[in-house]
Amino acid sequence: MAGSSATLGQRHAQLRAALRQRGAAALLVSTPNNIRYLTNHAGSSGALVVTADTMHLLVDFRYEEAVRQLQETAAACPSLQMWPVPASYDEAVVACVLEVGLNDVAFEGQHVSVARFDWLRRAFEARGATVALSPTQGLVEAGRAIKDAAEVALLREAGRRLGGVVEAAFGAIAAGRTEREVAGTIEAALRAAGYERTAFDTIVASGPHSALPHHRAGGRQLGRGELVVLDFGGVLDGYCCDLTRTVAVGDPGPERRRIHDAVREAQQAAIEAIRPGIMTSAVDAAARDVLVRHDLGEAFGHGTGHGLGLDVHEEPRLTRPRADVPPVPLEPGMVFTIEPGAYVPGLGGVRIEDDILVTDTGYEVLTSAPRELLTF
Repeated sequence: MAGSSATLGQRHAQLRAALRQRGAAALLVSTPNNIRYLTNHAGSSGALVVTADTMHLLVDFRYEEAVRQLQETAAACPSLQMWPVPASYDEAVVACVLEVGLNDVAFEGQHVSVARFDWLRRAFEARGATVALSPTQGLVEAGRAIKDAAEVALLREAGRRLGGVVEAAFGAIAAGRTEREVAGTIEAALRAAGYERTAFDTIVASGPHSALPHHRAGGRQLGRGELVVLDFGGVLDGYCCDLTRTVAVGDPGPERRRIHDAVREAQQAAIEAIRPGIMTSAVDAAARDVLVRHDLGEAFGHGTGHGLGLDVHEEPRLTRPRADVPPVPLEPGMVFTIEPGAYVPGLGGVRIEDDILVTDTGYEVLTSAPRELLTF
């Protein structure tokens, strides 16, 4: 488990400092992976009210005994008070807030629906309570973006295990096999490697489908001369890894090879740009500039990378700068993908992806598989 009691205590201190800076007395956390990051509770349901001295964890009957057992281990959550949820989570949240005596509660604005906010507001009013509810954004996610030593160890191991899965994936490539059959082989290999589940729906995109960045494996048969994009990942003790390779079934011809060479060059340029202090947009630009030089700029429509952790897509995002989003400098402990691509309808597409850790002096590549265009 990535969070010892001491590690959780450090996360709590950082979050409480952010709450004090914001002037909020408490934070309602409703996102399952944010709850897991702060308490080690890994259930699909739960709510957490963080105050200056207590982590009030609300769980229903399905998880009460699991939390009790967790609290008897080295991964126990400091200052945890468990609150049973007999029926509705929102009703239990209202009861907890009133019993604790809170009159100012921040909540995760990007995760709480307007309907839920309105229900909570009206529930407090119906009880004659004056409780100010204020939205926040990214308070827990800001801490999650910088991985601690335990998280880095898990992500490093998750990336290492993908090596055997890559071998199985390559071994499944043959003309006449369907995308879905190849995906099944990959997913079986992920299980055999010890991952608890896939991190996302496995992508096997062949021929014209390879020009669709997020095509899902279907019944199409792999054909000779075609490119095949293989994008897969697993979850190890809650933490996600993600890797993409593009291969060919027989000789793909010079133009498809040219696209693959350009994407490979773009990925290498982005990786070599990584160091503490550089902006995420600059890493994206390093990859994008290469593809522009190869007349493939218009064929690269997505970002260069995304953060990895308890979610397969989290902060930081490595993409083009936006006027409404402040620039983000890279910091040691950040883990993210580098995955430029080029997609040409009628010809095919290429994406190459690896997982990267920012170190004190540069970077470490956490995944390992051949990047050259392999043919089968």
